[in-house]
Amino acid sequence: MNLQPNDNPEDLKVVLEAALLAAVEPLSLADLKRMFEQDLSNEVLRNVLEELRAQWHGRGVELVQVADGWRFQTRAEMQPWLSRLKNEKPPRYSRAVLETLAIIAYRQPVTRGDIEDIRGVSVNPNIVKTLEERGWIEAIGHRDVPGRPALFGTTGHFLSDLGLRTLSELPPLEELGNLVTPDETALIPELRAELADNDAPRTFGAVIETARASVVTEIP
Repeated sequence: MNLQPNDNPEDLKVVLEAALLAAVEPLSLADLKRMFEQDLSNEVLRNVLEELRAQWHGRGVELVQVADGWRFQTRAEMQPWLSRLKNEKPPRYSRAVLETLAIIAYRQPVTRGDIEDIRGVSVNPNIVKTLEERGWIEAIGHRDVPGRPALFGTTGHFLSDLGLRTLSELPPLEELGNLVTPDETALIPELRAELADNDAPRTFGAVIETARASVVTEIP
């Protein structure tokens, strides 16, 4: 096969398809550009990716754009069958971990003190560590008060694991619980009520663009 991706859009599509199918992580436009000797514009790459997305429409696997770039993933409706290939049950997050994640996602940037004020209990350091190790949150700065506590926000990895591109696409609070821990149903009544009472669009103090993602995933 004598491919000329720099000159032939169809050949370019073949190369992009192979790269995305082989990739473990989502690939950004910058990642994809590294494959080619000549510089390709973002517009050209996006157009070809959109054509590739259309070609895969209606199949069990789809091409999607998430916070960290582009990836192939299985469609959500395939999970009842695919889950039967797995022998082990996915671990579940505790309510405390889920509530901490929700507070950071919807109120970021926040300190541990902010989280404790909302939850009404102290935050176990292992909860923050769990979310950091998962790559879902990170310290993005420090509040300018005595002690300079760390400010936490979510990452692009977090958005990509939920199949999102930006924080503005975050679902209602109850749906966040269903996405990351399907068996959880109760999510911080105080935070839920506060969001429901606020008629203004949600604003976020920080948008963290980092890198990573996965397919429709089960969360350890």
